[in-house]
Amino acid sequence: MSSTHEKVGALLIEALPYIQQFAGKTVVVKYGGNALAGASDADAAGTFAQDIALMHAVGIKPVVVHGGGPQISALMERLGKKPEFRNGLRVTDQETIEIASMVLLGTVNPQLVSAINVHGARAVGVSGQDAGLLQVTQRDPELGFVGDIHSVDPTVLLSTINDNAIPVVATIGSDSSGQAYNVNADTAAAAIAVALGAEKLIYLTDIEGLRAVKDDPASLVRKATASEIDAMLKTGSIDGGMIPKMESCVSALQQSVHDCHILDGRIAHVLLIELFTIAGVGTMISQDSEATFQSKARN
Repeated sequence: MSSTHEKVGALLIEALPYIQQFAGKTVVVKYGGNALAGASDADAAGTFAQDIALMHAVGIKPVVVHGGGPQISALMERLGKKPEFRNGLRVTDQETIEIASMVLLGTVNPQLVSAINVHGARAVGVSGQDAGLLQVTQRDPELGFVGDIHSVDPTVLLSTINDNAIPVVATIGSDSSGQAYNVNADTAAAAIAVALGAEKLIYLTDIEGLRAVKDDPASLVRKATASEIDAMLKTGSIDGGMIPKMESCVSALQQSVHDCHILDGRIAHVLLIELFTIAGVGTMISQDSEATFQSKARN
C-alpha cells in the first residue's frame, strides 16, 4: 500500500472517536452572510453543504442558521435605498424588513437548502416566524424593526430533526402582533442552540478566529473559557461584529451548550477538520467547568 493510502486510512481512523462522541448530538452551525457573498457563491455553499451532509450521514444532528447581511445591502442599493447601521445593527424600516425577508427567505435560504439536498441529505427551509420559532420584542424604536429574542419555541425544529431532516433557519422573527422583525443571526443561533440543548455552537465567519488584539493575526486565541471571554468583553479588547458572537457564546455556554467554536468559513471543509481531527482550527471556547476535561488537544 502506498504512503498516500496509509495517510488516508489513518485520517479516517482518527475521525472515528469523534464520530462516536458526537453521534446523536445536536450541532448548531451559523453560516454568515459574508461566507456566501462574492463571486463563488455556489462553490462556497456547495462545500459547506458537503460538510453538513457528511455530519448528518454519521449521526450528528446539524441545524443551520444563516445570515444574509451583504445580500440585503446589495438589494437595497439596487432598489435605490441606502443601508444605514448604528452600532453594527441595520436600521430597519417597513420597506427594509420586506427587502430582508425577500433576500433571506427568497434567495439565501433556498440556496442553502438546495445545496444540502444535492449532497444527499434532506434539508428543510424554516423561517423564525414559522410556528412561533423566534418570538421577539422591539429593541429600539430608532432602529425600527430590529428584534431582540423574547423566547424560542423549538417545536418546528425538533419535528424536522425527528423526521431525519436538517433545518435551515432564516432569522426573521415576529412579535405578538405578527409584525416581522430582523434578528441578529449570531444571537439567534445561540438562542436556538440553548433551546435545543445543543452539544456545540459553531460560527463560520470570514476571519481565522478570535484575536486577543484585533489587528494582530499572531494573537489568535486558540482555546478559552466562557469566563475568559467575558473578561475580554469587559475590557473592550473584543469589538465590532465579534461582540454579538462572543456575547452569544458566553450566554450559551453559561446555560446548556458545551462548546462554542469560531471558524474561518473560507477554509474548505473547515467543519470536518474541526470536528473530526485532532488538528483544531480557529477558536474553541468551553464551559468553565469543562475547561480541564477537553478531549481535543489544541496548540
